[in-house]
Amino acid sequence: MRDLLIGAFVMVLLGGLLALWLAPEGLRPMPRVVVPTLDQSRVDLASLEGRPVLITFWATTCVSCVQEIPHLRELHDRYHERGLKVIGVAMAYDPPEQVAEMARRRGINYTVGLDATGEVAAAFGDVRLTPTSFLIAPNGRIVYQKVGEMDWQQVERHLSRWL
Repeated sequence: MRDLLIGAFVMVLLGGLLALWLAPEGLRPMPRVVVPTLDQSRVDLASLEGRPVLITFWATTCVSCVQEIPHLRELHDRYHERGLKVIGVAMAYDPPEQVAEMARRRGINYTVGLDATGEVAAAFGDVRLTPTSFLIAPNGRIVYQKVGEMDWQQVERHLSRWL
């Protein structure tokens, strides 16, 4: 009986590993949510399927978030023409005027979202800490999620494969 249970466990484990190996890149689909933006438009994330998307939740009072802005600007500059969409989503507690001033002062050239209701953060798993970032493959699946400073080399590796 013991050998039978061990054999069944090994088969289930191997089946799970095989499923992960054969699964499409990324396991969790990108949430279907509309992001209101600083320029009064709206970005429907569903419309971005087919291209890579980098979404980072940030706050104007978050030192690490502010330190990431030059990296995000650089990624936008380097890959935007090839299809990358970078969206920095300001947290609900950040006043829109403060977000606009920060975007102007820091020369943010990528899309700035305003999550005034908290709906976008909730759709991404109730994001509360900043920065929290999600890299989404062109197939619409989240392939990288990070609370804190991103691993820029890992992000670049993914982007170089896709673009």
